[in-house]
Amino acid sequence: MSEPPATLSEVNDAVIACEKCLRVRRYCEAVARDKRRAFRAEEYWGRPLPGFGDPEARVLIVGLAPAAHGGNRTGRMFTGDRSGDFLYAALHRAGWANQPTSIDRTDGLCLNDVYITAAGRCAPPDNKPTPAELANCRPYLIEELRLLKNIRAIVALGQIAFDSVLAALPERGVTIFRPRPAFGHNLAYRLQHYTLIASYHPSQRNTSTKLLTPQMFDAVFERARLAL
Repeated sequence: MSEPPATLSEVNDAVIACEKCLRVRRYCEAVARDKRRAFRAEEYWGRPLPGFGDPEARVLIVGLAPAAHGGNRTGRMFTGDRSGDFLYAALHRAGWANQPTSIDRTDGLCLNDVYITAAGRCAPPDNKPTPAELANCRPYLIEELRLLKNIRAIVALGQIAFDSVLAALPERGVTIFRPRPAFGHNLAYRLQHYTLIASYHPSQRNTSTKLLTPQMFDAVFERARLAL
């Protein structure tokens, strides 16, 4: 992005058109071409994913990256996979989503006071984006922080999202003091006018092993509500 985008729509257009990272672009295209048997009849999105939600939101949720057969299939963050099932159920309980599930980008889901984005915009092999790929995506997060002028609470889902937010905030004039904030579930840090809240990622592995329970996730969003 040579010139700062004027709107979130412009950021999203730039994300969708992004071709910076050959490895993940090829992977997303291959997954979209080969498909999973259960989704053989569907047309996969197969491109980088933009953020979405309420442009007047006070809460920003930052995930890791799209799932190969979730967001990379449906075209919307946390949609069509187990992580999304867990997240949207929690947002519905908190009163920030009009429905507890999300199966595709045209299913009527509306978010209130929440915007969702991610550290990486393409589904990476083995769910592991490289540092260079995350750095290539970071300008989009920085621009979202600039254009989402009402954000007060940032919920980072997982260590990578947490680190990506900490790397992006100085570009928005936020000083990260020493000792540097450490990741830990439901830890919160006041960083000027933002409150950064860490959460375990709602991956199927974390939720099936009870490393993250619905009650633990609800506590994160209650902390975000109090930060407002």
